[in-house]
Amino acid sequence: MSPMNAQENAQAPRRIVVGISGASGAMIGVRLLEALRRIGTHETHLVVSASGAVTAAQELGIGRNDLDGLADVVHNVRDVGASIASGSFVTSGMVIAPCSMKTLAAVANGLSDNLLARAADVMLKERRRLVLVARETPLNLAHLRNMTYATEMGAIVMPPVPAFYAHPKTIEDVVAHTVGRILDLFGIEHREIEKRWSGLADEFGARGNGGANE
Repeated sequence: MSPMNAQENAQAPRRIVVGISGASGAMIGVRLLEALRRIGTHETHLVVSASGAVTAAQELGIGRNDLDGLADVVHNVRDVGASIASGSFVTSGMVIAPCSMKTLAAVANGLSDNLLARAADVMLKERRRLVLVARETPLNLAHLRNMTYATEMGAIVMPPVPAFYAHPKTIEDVVAHTVGRILDLFGIEHREIEKRWSGLADEFGARGNGGANE
């Protein structure tokens, strides 16, 4: 990196775009916004699809005003002329959490038909970090191929798979771990993951029986 580029990066505003689409799992996007607000290192730009707002209301009982209130800046999903639709608007990257298969397909195939898909397309063309928290199961061939296409273009496909080694006791525990893993991908320090994996020796304790290690 040249000295000029390093200086520009040092002076660039720290922003992160958060998208919420219509898949189940709205809590992930909400808890991510709450964590980013608490951490306070990044200005958050939120874009929510119509289905995403409906899902948040159904799953969490929160209205659109409450959802919008979690972000620093809110963009209308139909406003393809918004700041985050341009690569000249500098951000650290984008997370779509949750990411529906419809939104995944739009991203994978370059269909910038709304601001959610357009902002993701900007991340890919500018080689910025794009994390897609894809929520669907089981997966058909179209889903798998779209995940491959998105990955080949530089996106990170991160299904919210529970980390059972952390012994989660509640849904909140599972979501917190997922949010922590998302923040890890952006190098953002956080407290969402209370205990990280440090190996079986630490998990079981050094008992010296050797059986598990043979």
